Amino acid sequence: MPKMKTHKATAKRFRVKKSSKGTKVLKRTDGQDHFNSRESGNTRRNKRSDNTASAPLAKTVLKALPYQN
Repeated sequence: MPKMKTHKATAKRFRVKKSSKGTKVLKRTDGQDHFNSRESGNTRRNKRSDNTASAPLAKTVLKALPYQN
């Protein structure tokens, strides 16, 4: 059976973290590319951290990244 292909666009946008508690899919916070100067300081700071993907999105991402899960 041939190797499955990794969906490269998905691989660039998401990171998969595995631990004893399970697998987490991390994604960048939305809307932090530009127009951040008008945001409040709290909003700007919160945008710097990554978010955990929802369960349905994580399932889709893990299908697109066959050798990460």
